[in-house]
Amino acid sequence: MTTPAMTKPDKKTPGKRPPAKNHLAKKAPSSWCEACAASAWIRGAGGTALLLGLGFLFTAMADRGATLAAEMALDESPAKPEEWGFRPDEQAPVAVNPPAFSWRPQSGIASWELSIARDAAFTQSAYSAVGIPWNVHTPPQPLAPGEYYWRYRGTDGRQQKTVWSRARRFTVPAGAVELPMPERHELLARIPDKHPRLFLRPEDLPSLRASTTGPQRELWAQLVGACDAALQSPPETAEPPKYPAGMKSKSEEWVKIWWGNREYTIRALATAARLGFAYQIGGNREYGRLAKRILMDCAQWDPRGATGYRYNDEAGMPYAYYFCRTYTFVYDLLSEEERQKCREVMTVRGREMYSHLCPRHLWQPYASHSNRAWHFLGEVGVTFHGEIPEADDWTYFALTVFFNTYPVWCDDDGGWHEGMSYWASYIDRFTWWADVMRATFGIDAFRKPYFSRAGYYALYLMPPNTVGGGFGDLVPDRRASQNLRLMAVLAAQARNPHWQWYVEQLGGPPQGSEFWDFIRGALPAVEAAAPLDLPTSRVFRGIGQAALNTTLLDGRDNVQVLFKSSPFGLQSHGYDANNSFLLSAYGERLFVSSGRRDVYGSDHHVRWMWSTRSVNNITVDGIGQLPHSAATRGRITAFVTTPSLDAVEGEAGDCYRDPNPAPGGDAQLLDRYTRTILFVKPELVVVFDRLAARRPAKFQYWLHSPQRMELGDRRLTAQSGQVVCPVEFLAPADLTFTQTDQYDPNPRDRIKIREWHVTAETPNPTQRIEFVAVFRPHRRDQPVGKEARLTPISGGYLLEAELADGRIAAILPTDEEAALSADGLQARGAVAVGRWDSAGKPISQIEVRGVHANP
Repeated sequence: MTTPAMTKPDKKTPGKRPPAKNHLAKKAPSSWCEACAASAWIRGAGGTALLLGLGFLFTAMADRGATLAAEMALDESPAKPEEWGFRPDEQAPVAVNPPAFSWRPQSGIASWELSIARDAAFTQSAYSAVGIPWNVHTPPQPLAPGEYYWRYRGTDGRQQKTVWSRARRFTVPAGAVELPMPERHELLARIPDKHPRLFLRPEDLPSLRASTTGPQRELWAQLVGACDAALQSPPETAEPPKYPAGMKSKSEEWVKIWWGNREYTIRALATAARLGFAYQIGGNREYGRLAKRILMDCAQWDPRGATGYRYNDEAGMPYAYYFCRTYTFVYDLLSEEERQKCREVMTVRGREMYSHLCPRHLWQPYASHSNRAWHFLGEVGVTFHGEIPEADDWTYFALTVFFNTYPVWCDDDGGWHEGMSYWASYIDRFTWWADVMRATFGIDAFRKPYFSRAGYYALYLMPPNTVGGGFGDLVPDRRASQNLRLMAVLAAQARNPHWQWYVEQLGGPPQGSEFWDFIRGALPAVEAAAPLDLPTSRVFRGIGQAALNTTLLDGRDNVQVLFKSSPFGLQSHGYDANNSFLLSAYGERLFVSSGRRDVYGSDHHVRWMWSTRSVNNITVDGIGQLPHSAATRGRITAFVTTPSLDAVEGEAGDCYRDPNPAPGGDAQLLDRYTRTILFVKPELVVVFDRLAARRPAKFQYWLHSPQRMELGDRRLTAQSGQVVCPVEFLAPADLTFTQTDQYDPNPRDRIKIREWHVTAETPNPTQRIEFVAVFRPHRRDQPVGKEARLTPISGGYLLEAELADGRIAAILPTDEEAALSADGLQARGAVAVGRWDSAGKPISQIEVRGVHANP
């Protein structure tokens, strides 16, 4: 492993060891400018300066000519959907200073060189580094605000270089968050020589011991009680079983072993870590001895067996981090022989994790489990610094991931592609690594701009007392209260009064129960403020989700429309098809994403939940969007929010593939699928769809509800509790409705829930079609408008709808070039909506102007 060497030397940094030597740092000059500079330096030294300088210059010229002849090609092909890509983005100012640089990896490259300059000709150098081990790099100092250009090249094992990449521009704005990445040797020098090393340093022990009788005494008493219980009833430590020969993967029996081994491992080693921590703080040697006994029992398990990372990562990951926490807490109780056994075990486990993650995760980071495995590997590296030869590589890799490619599923607005459940789970576990980075390296992970916005995701998708977590895996029955723990941490770290209000609405900061809660101490007080000054709706454009709400104060009083059309595609746990929507009202879920995950990757999960049929969406001749793919990309093309009217529009025409295209034809099935949703708060939702197929086809409009729907003539009604939602299809005419409570295929027998699915199908094949559907969610005793009319006009439609306290009108274009005008509204190629009160007084008017790929 080499450390990047800058052409401008750094000041010396105190540490235990000097920087690693870099064979690339001392080399013949690689440019005319470098050769001239060397000649000038020799001249200044006296003696035969001129002769030596000229000789050196001619030698450098010859070497340069040979180098040019030997330069290798550089692969700069554009990033694929599943790849991280070239960064920083040329189109947007960077949010962090210095930015993280990323480029395409290439086989045969031993190290990389990065050059940053103020000009595209690279005559005004701002920063350069050589010996970069991977295809990412964050400089160790900030850049001055302004415009820059960057390029890179590679060097192979024989010191041959590639050509330089093209110059890419980026801008560092004033005020960008400064978060430079210290150099490798400096980071490693910050790890304590002694144990403990995770979550705390040896010098932290006195203050933590004092807090057992101070503000943390209640939590300490709870930890002591848990340890006393463990003394009375220690966890089992026999090695768990592997899968029997011939067992079918993902079968019910397989699941019991797969998940059961995870829970078994956690019971054993989490107990050991808690005991070890309590021993360090309170000095009770009984706790330490039991922690040591559990640790050494688990050290006998086959590291490539039932809990091996590659065999079962759900068991292997908690084994790694709880084993390391226990080891560092009871280090002083272990004999050298016992320490060596632990090192041998974690050498195998660490190597497995590292070989799986590095360097692949730096360019292809969109793997769900890998996005927690990398920082668990970091805990292994920190723990065994100076004890396992490769441990420092593991640590440096984990820090490199943090600075360069984390977090990956998010956007600049605070959204999370994988959904609320995975957001809470993964970010909560990341806070452990944030604690380690703060204690061990003095790095504040929460300075990353994402964390200044992350809490808005929960606030907008799940206001207090909301049931249902939006899109993604494991969210249908999620409750807002499940966000409490993470939101408390985020509110305290970001000092955000709205998030603190959210925490207090859910009952206030949660009572801690784990040793890391004790180390964190009482979270600092943040003054709470209700989100009355915020718009009630928000778009998370980078993940392609919009949350349209009537209120953020209480889910029981809220009417909510969630919409998805994502540039992340349908990959991983964010698989819901693009242009899908969800509708809930007054605490009841009305139109939902259907199905229940019985086990990840089961037939029901793959063939139903990943399919377009399972969501409120449209299929074409029964064909849905390419499932579970990073390439199935949608995008939100327009978003407007006002106190009385909201609108969102998405495009998903590129997402459908024809399994039987015409000979020589493109497999793309649609030229366009534009869905526009108008939300007239709180009682009316209009869904307007425009589709253009490449061949005549029938279209199926899917709606899913938890309860059986009442069907009528071009109408249906969904209901849940005391909330109902009539739906009227104003276009097209002659739809055929069918309803069932069966999935295709059904989940496993242990899943008892059944939702209802309505399909409205067009009667005849056509290439172009528009759907106009009007939804009226309301409480049963709530007055609501009844009438809605759709009138064809030149270039589109005029929609008029009655409200309980007035009316709305909307012009809905079908011809992008036509200028539409009706009822005082005018627009060309855009949806326009107006709202009037019962006296005919205008309340608001908006225009929804999207950009469509294939109008």
